[in-house]
Amino acid sequence: MTANYRGFTLYELLITLVLVAVLTGLAIPSLASSLARARQATEINALFHAIHLARKESIMRRKVVSLCPSFDGSKCTPGRDWSRGWLMFENLDRDSPPRLDQGEPLLLKHSVAEDVRIAVNRLGFTFRATFLRATNGTFVVCDRQGRISPKALVVSYTGRPRVARHTTGGEPYSCAD
Repeated sequence: MTANYRGFTLYELLITLVLVAVLTGLAIPSLASSLARARQATEINALFHAIHLARKESIMRRKVVSLCPSFDGSKCTPGRDWSRGWLMFENLDRDSPPRLDQGEPLLLKHSVAEDVRIAVNRLGFTFRATFLRATNGTFVVCDRQGRISPKALVVSYTGRPRVARHTTGGEPYSCAD
């Protein structure tokens, strides 16, 4: 009688494991880039919607509404690094740069993902309902590991945001410290 064995030989198993390892090694960098792009898009969308909400709230309330960077989610932090988060509030005393004071209604707070860096060329953004114009400026949103190219959210004097990859001069945005 002959025995009928079914299974894989050691050689077939090793070849299969090598192929799986190679394919996994090729897929991981692509996955990391995809995750970085998703985080960048999430933060850009959050900023985009916050700016639209600030414009809308300033018009509805007929008050000054401001955005400022915040490290702890309870007060504005001086500087142009928005990488930890930001606050949106009704700026009753219209201070500039905006600062959340006691008694001013906090409308929104946001925390930024750790792998994302946001550099801004303004200390804060102010939106007014009926007089003067909004603060214009640029948010540059980067991946801290440098896996993807930076994108910018450019805010016009009317308070309208748009996403851009290049400056008006055609240069790509950079994440230089």
